[in-house]
Amino acid sequence: MIWQGKALGALIGVVAAGPLGALFGTFIGHLFDAQSQSTLQGGAHAQSSAGETASAAQVQEAFFRATFQVMGHLAKADGRVSEQEIRAARAMMAELRLGEREVRFAIDLYTQGKGPDYPLERSLSGLYEACRNRPDLCRMFVQIQLQAALWGGSLDKAGRGVLARVCAALAVSAYELVQMEALLRMQQTRRAGAQAAVDRLAAAYQVLGLDRGASDVEITKAYRRLMSRNHPDKLVAKGLPESMMKLAQEKTRQIRAAYEVLRAARGMR
Repeated sequence: MIWQGKALGALIGVVAAGPLGALFGTFIGHLFDAQSQSTLQGGAHAQSSAGETASAAQVQEAFFRATFQVMGHLAKADGRVSEQEIRAARAMMAELRLGEREVRFAIDLYTQGKGPDYPLERSLSGLYEACRNRPDLCRMFVQIQLQAALWGGSLDKAGRGVLARVCAALAVSAYELVQMEALLRMQQTRRAGAQAAVDRLAAAYQVLGLDRGASDVEITKAYRRLMSRNHPDKLVAKGLPESMMKLAQEKTRQIRAAYEVLRAARGMR
């Protein structure tokens, strides 16, 4: 399905930077699709490239299928799927700019995930095999599920239990999950007044992996360590695709924003 590259790119964009990011991601996905078509039409002399393209297509297929299946499974974790969770799934499909046919397919996948016999671990095992050498995609998958759960109000005890299983299957640590949630909550904080400032401050500590008792020196060290670990150039050198640079840049922006929130609150220089 040629549209899958665009959908995967848009998924990347939704997490990276909202609707504008989705436009960016869709463009990246289009490049994947164009490359796939070109290679498939290239003939026998491009056999090795075709093998690589088939692998990329496999990743896209596994990623897209698992995205909506697991989303449905997460929504049903507490025994029922609420209207808010359905709206959240629809919102994700809208962000992806899916056509009518693609929306139907995504809904089918979502419904499969809600089923009592949905094999979560087996599905995630297949995804992990496809993305074994792409830990960035595994983290992105978790972030997408977390985003949908936040939109749908699914982060209760049962939902967090499913997310923990997803993280375990994809080798994403609990610490990374906490950081992802803090970053997303910082992005979503829109309430006015003192409560918003309190929320931002609490989220900032979580982003840096610290508590309120941390010293100014510990805060600075944590900030520098995270910026070094998540620097886009370093991630690209370790294998992060150039197409996902936007996500890496957004993450460092949020880490920097968290540090600035704490600096301002503490009067640090």
